[in-house]
Amino acid sequence: MSDRPATVDDVHRLAAAMPHVTRVEGSKGRPIYQVGGKAFVFFRNPRPDAPHPDVIVIWVGSEADKLALVQDRDSPFFTTGHFNGHRSVLVRECDLHRVGLAELTELVQDAWLSQASKRRGEKWLADQS
Repeated sequence: MSDRPATVDDVHRLAAAMPHVTRVEGSKGRPIYQVGGKAFVFFRNPRPDAPHPDVIVIWVGSEADKLALVQDRDSPFFTTGHFNGHRSVLVRECDLHRVGLAELTELVQDAWLSQASKRRGEKWLADQS
């Protein structure tokens, strides 16, 4: 896989490619990708704590994973007070070019794994071997 800069189209393609995924439209038509009824990637509406119109929320496996992504000052990933204690990171669509495709692929797959049932996750991991 090429490690070219990631794009919004990549987010959609990678999320939709995971098994048992449903795409639903959130409020204001912003897409939400779910597995088993649980969101793992969604395109967030602007809020007072993050007023940008282009924020993507991506689930992570643990608080440690979240901190690893948001602690670096140069990282495009961030969080807000609204997401304290929430296992997710935020990234602006306009900053996706700062994320390589390989890293985005791993993030989306890990997001799916963090929300999929244990059985689905184990099957997907076994199929990847």
